Amino acid sequence: MIMIAGPCVLESRDNVMRIAESLRKYHEDCTKDFYFKASFDKANRTSLDSFRGPGLDEGLKLLAEVKEQFGYKILTDVHDYTQPAAAAEVADVLQIPAFLCRQTDLLVAAAKTDAVVNIKKGQFLAPQAMVHSVAKVLKTRGFDGEVSYENAEKYKVWLTERGSTFGYGNLVVDMRGLVTMRDFAPVIFDATHSVQSPASGGVTSGGDSAMVPYLSRAAAAVGVDGFFFETHFDPSIALSDGPNMIELTKLEALMAQIDAIRSIVE
Repeated sequence: MIMIAGPCVLESRDNVMRIAESLRKYHEDCTKDFYFKASFDKANRTSLDSFRGPGLDEGLKLLAEVKEQFGYKILTDVHDYTQPAAAAEVADVLQIPAFLCRQTDLLVAAAKTDAVVNIKKGQFLAPQAMVHSVAKVLKTRGFDGEVSYENAEKYKVWLTERGSTFGYGNLVVDMRGLVTMRDFAPVIFDATHSVQSPASGGVTSGGDSAMVPYLSRAAAAVGVDGFFFETHFDPSIALSDGPNMIELTKLEALMAQIDAIRSIVE
């Protein structure tokens, strides 16, 4: 099972290393394909004054340090076509943010690296529409045949579900979309962003982390290839997405529940 976990954004070195150390057990779990996630830049914050991160150069240095010290594979976001080449020198997975999932230049630039390309489904798109984003990566990597799960897996393309816009300031997850997208790519369920309430906290986004276990268990029952959790030792002081994060101390019990459900389904 693919497991992606880490803070939303790179904070202080001490905080990042503390979180990374707490995730060691998942890296050592032979049933998990673990990736440490953190963003060097959050380019889509609600407010101009919101913390964005250390930037590309300093952020990649810190991610490289995490990789060297803990042996983790790394996942990070890229936001424009100038970033993937440099990011892929450190990151094993380049993540395309949901708002940018149709940006051809960004997808092509990411596809020209050797990294896995993880495309988040836009909150504004039907699941079946994501086949076109996958096709852009496959074609760039030299494959112009059928867009299928097997071909996406071979050419290292994933999709991530993170909820769909429902009215104002709310997201919902249509579990049918997990089945739909899995027809043409491996699917990750982003449990923490799926409980986000975009721009509902005044100058920040809100969320309801109490719903993370419920949606995670539901996704495990439907069947997905992996899970994505933004996590922190104290979400109340996290510099981005704190309201929808799962606390590190609560993650282990949830993972045990997911594993149990997956064993039944499989």
